[in-house]
Amino acid sequence: MPDDAAAVADGKGGIGAAVRRKEDFRFLTGQGHYTDDINRPGQVFAYLLRSPHAHATLGAIDATEALAAPGVIAVFTGADLAADGVGGLPCGWLITDKHGKPMIEPPHPVLAQGKVRHVGDPVAVVIAETRDQAKDAVELIQVDYGVLPAVVEAVNAIQPGAPLVFDEAPGNTCYEWEIGDKAAVDAAFAQAKLVAKIDLVNNRLVPNAMEPRSAVGEYDAGSGDYTLYTTSQNPHVIRLLMGAFVLHLPEHKLKVVAPDVGGGFGSKIYHYAEEAIVTWAAAKVKRPVKWTADRSEAFISDAQGRDHASHAELAMDENGKFLGLRVDTIANLGGYLSTFAPAIPTILYATLLAGTYTTPAIHAAVRAVFTNTVPVDAYRGAGRPEATYLLERIVDVAARVAKLPPEEIRRRNFIPKDAYPYQTPVALQYDSGDYFTTLDMALKAADRAGFEARRTEAAKRGKLRGMGIATYIEACGIAPSAVAGALGARAGLYEAAEVRVHPTGSVTLFTGTHSHGQGHETTLAQLVASGLGVPVDQVEVVHGDTSKIPFGMGTYGSRSLAVGGSAVMKAIDKVVAKGRKIAAHLLEAAEADVEFKDGTYRVAGTDRTKSFGEIAFAAYVPHNYPIETVEPGLDETAFYDPKNFTYPSGAHVAEIEIDRDTGVVEVVNFTAADDFGRIVNPMIVEGQVHGGLAQGIGQALYEGAVYDKDGQLLTGSFMDYCMPRADNLPLFQVATNVTLCTHNPLGVKGCGEAGAIGAPAAIMNAVIDALSPLGDIHVDMPATAEKLWHIIQSHSPATSPSLAAE
Repeated sequence: MPDDAAAVADGKGGIGAAVRRKEDFRFLTGQGHYTDDINRPGQVFAYLLRSPHAHATLGAIDATEALAAPGVIAVFTGADLAADGVGGLPCGWLITDKHGKPMIEPPHPVLAQGKVRHVGDPVAVVIAETRDQAKDAVELIQVDYGVLPAVVEAVNAIQPGAPLVFDEAPGNTCYEWEIGDKAAVDAAFAQAKLVAKIDLVNNRLVPNAMEPRSAVGEYDAGSGDYTLYTTSQNPHVIRLLMGAFVLHLPEHKLKVVAPDVGGGFGSKIYHYAEEAIVTWAAAKVKRPVKWTADRSEAFISDAQGRDHASHAELAMDENGKFLGLRVDTIANLGGYLSTFAPAIPTILYATLLAGTYTTPAIHAAVRAVFTNTVPVDAYRGAGRPEATYLLERIVDVAARVAKLPPEEIRRRNFIPKDAYPYQTPVALQYDSGDYFTTLDMALKAADRAGFEARRTEAAKRGKLRGMGIATYIEACGIAPSAVAGALGARAGLYEAAEVRVHPTGSVTLFTGTHSHGQGHETTLAQLVASGLGVPVDQVEVVHGDTSKIPFGMGTYGSRSLAVGGSAVMKAIDKVVAKGRKIAAHLLEAAEADVEFKDGTYRVAGTDRTKSFGEIAFAAYVPHNYPIETVEPGLDETAFYDPKNFTYPSGAHVAEIEIDRDTGVVEVVNFTAADDFGRIVNPMIVEGQVHGGLAQGIGQALYEGAVYDKDGQLLTGSFMDYCMPRADNLPLFQVATNVTLCTHNPLGVKGCGEAGAIGAPAAIMNAVIDALSPLGDIHVDMPATAEKLWHIIQSHSPATSPSLAAE
């Protein structure tokens, strides 16, 4: 492993090399094999009847006409699953509230029973010979709905008299949770010379991965084995949850396969009803059952993201030094508890509210509530974008209150470079970082010094130009299992890897992480190439099949390299150690005298060597072999449970222009300087940053799930839900500042979510800066053209002296 902080290419495609992605050939030539490409002999199709109402009692369901429709094999309802003992969808994280009581955890039936709680709640499933026949037959099912008043906004859900989503959750409250020292924060505000305040909304998002979810269930009556093919980010967890808690199947009788998956962004972490339905139904109809969502269905069935309403106050001394932060957040959980939903606004949000700053006292209170909307769960960044957005927006407000430039107030409050390990007031201990250098890199690349001249030039063209800065820190690779378990996680957070060396020296790596577009097949192969000294093209990476992988916790939270890659390195170490024993025997030397470097075992200080390939061959053809002390074969497995989160950080600078006549925002320039620890593949890292920035800019300017008062999703298609396109994005400037993670063997931190975390605050700070000639204006995301046009019109020269003076 290279000792230097910067990535160093080794000439063999290993760590530090910008290797082109191994998997791209099949993706770019249409040879990927996705779940919807899987078709089993005798397969039939499922189509779900979904509630058109956000809140309604569920009376009689008459499927007589549907059962008589062409091609229909069966119609099942929640009563059928209940009669078969099928359990509800489990929640994977238990939050204990501020009074020490467990959160309210209502049942989440696979098919609705008694009530529907959001538009799209599945009510029945039709199984037919073709998908079109199943879809047509769904229209023939008669359902006796008793429509009830709905509640959509979280702030309305807690008002007296609001409709109750669950009778067992008074005030629609799932839990009230808090962290930090309230008394210390109150004392900080009592001595403050300056106070900044802000109310803001973090808008609800629809993930919209390129590949909609799909699932195929299969049952072998001869063996009693079940197989589920599904678009999942963590097949082992799906097997665990579905087998143990929903269908009550022994794990060894259930195989879950997640082949090529076209994007996840968090929305494919969770165990969904459709996975249980097709698996259970396959046994009922004794034929494989396939379901694939269309895009409109995905809008109302995939877990959505964000949806916070917060009030924050920041206390400062007369020099702009932060003294205390007070945060009050209402988090919308939607109609049910999704798998990891309770952890997002608590463990993964409020614990990040220290950000990159030395704020000595922080107190955050979170109230999580049910509403008649699609359930919310982790979406790219999962709590960290929400924390960063709140913090970096109020820091900009604080800069104006303190009459300081935004970069200066940040520098005055950054955690010093020599302060690590740094314990925050909200539980986390950062291990490394250098926020000063990272910010300087971003400001220099963005030409901060020349901005005012560009603003003046833009004004002459009738444009409002603004620059926004945001710094961030995130917690990746959730860990360790013992701590996460104490905080409510109902699963371990380790990772497994098996390194199987073949007799010819090529290698197959089995990893418990999952690749759904990130380039793991290349990045993890580079670890093996560096660790064993074999060419990267002689390494195959296998993932996503519970029948092949020892165990795995999947991919989310930028954990794959920090946790999964560390498991790979531990397995490689075992392979190298066993190879040393074999080499010592072949070279007739003491094991302690044999060193290994760049794929060669050498007796130290001599020219007596054996290549790694020779050792691999000897391991499988043991004619001259230390058989008394070493087993044949070269195949090692390792598990790795990290000691701490990793803490990537960065500084993002956005420069935008607003057209006064239309309100349209153009992102003129965007600069991202990030610290991801050691970089394994610079090209893949840059691509990950680009993707995250696109999503962050999308949240800031375009995207937003909008429900009407009755709970109908008004933005339920791409006609209404605006996704960013290539022509909405600038040519990004990206750079990396490297400080190594101190507690994993690779020194890596994770890069997958950075862009989505830093970009929203940077963009919105730029929008606010651009509007500053009109006055002190607050804008919630998304800053759409319509919204900004209205603001500009309401601050016309006739009513805005500052604008008239320009």
